[in-house]
Amino acid sequence: MGSVALLMTPEATQALLSWEPVSLKILMARFNSKGRKDTIIQCYAPTNAADIEDKDEFYEQIQATVDRIPKRDMKILMGDLNAKVGMDNTDTDLIMGRHGTGERNKNEEIFTKFCTFNDLVIGVTHFPHKTIHKTTWISHDGKTENQIDHVTIGQKWS
Repeated sequence: MGSVALLMTPEATQALLSWEPVSLKILMARFNSKGRKDTIIQCYAPTNAADIEDKDEFYEQIQATVDRIPKRDMKILMGDLNAKVGMDNTDTDLIMGRHGTGERNKNEEIFTKFCTFNDLVIGVTHFPHKTIHKTTWISHDGKTENQIDHVTIGQKWS
């Protein structure tokens, strides 16, 4: 069972206002930035093979955490979301572009619904990059590459 952490530069450490380990898989940190506050939620989502109950509990915890972010803060949700969003942004064009990789998996639906509900844009899908620069997971045999780690940002800041 993995847990989550946030690695920071000395400058980020100085800007840190507060942090809270919500669970082993969710960490919230708030930073002072230029003229605003930034809240980051770092997370480690259940895998595609996990029970739906585990996934629902995880997203309920994340939603409760997002709901506590002050409205004026720039909100960023990032981490290993174990969601392959692919390139087809039909019905999700407000939150993602067409520059993902691979095919969608079961976790994609719950992740994109969460992003839509919370006005979060899935960052890397909006920019054309070589696949090697988008891949965040490679199988042990080196034959399968996926993009399961994501950085999302509040739509008003994207």
